[in-house]
Amino acid sequence: MAKGDDAVRKKQNKVKRKKLHNKNDRSSSAISARVASIIAAKKRRHSGKRRKCQGMCFSLPTLDDPFNDRNVAKDFEKKATKKPMVSHKHENVFLNEKSKETLDTEMVDGPAQKKEMVTVLKDGLKKSLASINTMARRSRIDPGNTKTQLDGNGGIYGHQGKVCENLDCPSKYLIQCLNAIENSLRCDGTYDNEEDKPLFVSTWGVEFWKCYSAGKDILETTGTSSTLEQIAWMVSCVADSVSRKDEEGLSVTSPFLLFLVPSQEKATKVRSVCKLLKALGIHTVSIHPGASLDHQIEGLKSSEPEIMISTPERLLELLSLKAVDLSGVSLLVVDGLESFYSKGCLDKINSIRQSISGKTHTVVFNDCHRYACVRVVQNLLTGSVHRLSLNSSFTSQSACIIQSVNMCLLKEKLPKAIGVLDQAYRGRHQPQASKVLYIVGKDDKYRKLATALKFKGYSITSDSVFTEVGNSVEMKGRTRPAVSMIDIDQIGATDFSEYECVVLPDLILSIDSYVQILTRMARYSVNGVLHSFFTREDAKLAAPLIKILEQCGQAVPEALRKMSSS
Repeated sequence: MAKGDDAVRKKQNKVKRKKLHNKNDRSSSAISARVASIIAAKKRRHSGKRRKCQGMCFSLPTLDDPFNDRNVAKDFEKKATKKPMVSHKHENVFLNEKSKETLDTEMVDGPAQKKEMVTVLKDGLKKSLASINTMARRSRIDPGNTKTQLDGNGGIYGHQGKVCENLDCPSKYLIQCLNAIENSLRCDGTYDNEEDKPLFVSTWGVEFWKCYSAGKDILETTGTSSTLEQIAWMVSCVADSVSRKDEEGLSVTSPFLLFLVPSQEKATKVRSVCKLLKALGIHTVSIHPGASLDHQIEGLKSSEPEIMISTPERLLELLSLKAVDLSGVSLLVVDGLESFYSKGCLDKINSIRQSISGKTHTVVFNDCHRYACVRVVQNLLTGSVHRLSLNSSFTSQSACIIQSVNMCLLKEKLPKAIGVLDQAYRGRHQPQASKVLYIVGKDDKYRKLATALKFKGYSITSDSVFTEVGNSVEMKGRTRPAVSMIDIDQIGATDFSEYECVVLPDLILSIDSYVQILTRMARYSVNGVLHSFFTREDAKLAAPLIKILEQCGQAVPEALRKMSSS
């Protein structure tokens, strides 16, 4: 090489190094600390250029090729895979990847065609969002039951105490995540929807998004563990929240989502959905006994995942070694209580929940009606909850409501009905007021019961349209529950959703009325209790009542079984 060419080459290399240095300075100052740490970790791993022909061999720079330009991997042409056809009724909803590629290749010859391409994409996106909004409004969602807290300007208060954007439909980024998951699952053949509807028009998903945006805890009472559709909606909402925080310059805790699963097989299923969002910047780790503990500890040190999928046993081992920090978890998902109960992991779930500090949004998939599982749900969901379900059976609607059947003599009904209220009041650990409802007959017992309760200091109202009543306060500052009283003719016109405790002093109802009360009470709580008092005069209702108790997984008194058999 001539001397003049050598000098020119050195000057060019110096300019390139200077530009590269300035570029790194600008990029490091413009990104968040979390993204900078990920980039640094990648640079440490990729310290050399890997050649495809030599597997794990790396080539180092030389004097003749200081930037390793000779070993840059070539872009091989990939054979286009055939994608499943989408029905014509969804053409305006989807932005098909193939159509986007066609626009990119056919409309980039000149500035005018570039402008035309942008216009077409914007029009397609507007039609997509309009279709989402229309189908979400047509879905069977009752906005009145969501109890969304609004501010004066129509915004929604999020679970961090800030006002979120008031949207009629999910954000564009959330739709992008759902479409990416659905396209991949359809290509693999793992997603089979009989109704051939896109993920983002799912009734369950839209309802979940509303509750998640409002910061409500969710109790899923379908009776099964999470499906692919439900997992896709949950992780997409998490990805949308992480993206919003990054745009606002806020720090994102790691992990943001903790997904508790009972087995390694379930962890693999959840991860198969979460890993599809890796291209969008959402990282996932799966922790289970199938891998060595040391390997998982090293992996957690070198990564900051937004989503963590774990079994309770292995997660408690990592917590004992202080290898993971759960103090900043924003969303906790407990999937399938029946499997956790059969493996004896309910206490471990409570221990994990106690290690999470701060306000956490909790989702529980309750497929177990046992009393032990109800206590775990009550420990996980301590505030107001929203119930989601894909079926309308009475066993699903009455989940986490305890049915207490008290066997007694006829003359003992009134004292025991009063004693139930005293016992429930003394057993409350929180000094807040709860609403109690008595359903009585049209006789003198109603007046005696009301007089006895007023004598004990309870406030009582006996109107079918209930208003707020002043609660009586004791010297210790605890508030007695407000007591309402109706007769059996007012059952159909009464809203039972806010009553955690319903007492039936006389079981003079039909079984249909009993089921109606059971499935309509305590809609925003997991502490519902339905008390009923059974005597020998009610023996004709013993058999159907036993059937209901057994289907709901409730305890059946032995005296009630004997009465039914006799």
